[in-house]
Amino acid sequence: MQTKFQVSAGGVIYRIHEGRPEFALTLKSGKPVWCLPKGLVEKDENPEAAAAREVQEETGLTGKNEGRIGEVEYWYASKEEQTRFHKIVHFFLFRYAGGSPDDHDWEVDQVGWFFQEEALKIMAYPSEREIPAKATGMIGP
Repeated sequence: MQTKFQVSAGGVIYRIHEGRPEFALTLKSGKPVWCLPKGLVEKDENPEAAAAREVQEETGLTGKNEGRIGEVEYWYASKEEQTRFHKIVHFFLFRYAGGSPDDHDWEVDQVGWFFQEEALKIMAYPSEREIPAKATGMIGP
C-alpha cells in the first residue's frame, strides 16, 4: 500500500446570535456527519485562500478572515486506491459577512448554525472538536 500526503484547509465561520458566537457546520452528503467546512488545497492556492473558498462552497456563506486557528493532522486509508493518506487541515476563523446556507454545494446536504456546546456534541470527528473551542477564544466582543 502506498502513502500520500494531502493538504486541506477549512474554516470556522461564525456570527454573534443572542450575544454568543454560533458556528456554521455542514452535514456531508451521503454521510450522516456534521463537521466543519474543508477541502483540498488546489495547485497554486495557499491554505488561507482555500479555506475561504471551501467555506463559501460548502456553506454558501462568506466571511472576513480573522486569522489562523490551527491545524488538525490525521491518517486514513482508501481501499479503492490502495493508499494510506497522511492529511493536515489548516483552519481559519471567519466572521460571517453574507450569503445564505441554502446556497451550499452538492457535497453538503444541510448547513446549520450551532452554539459551541451543541456543535461539540454533534461534530463527528474528534480531532476537529478542538477547533471551535480555539476559535471561541479568538472571538472578540
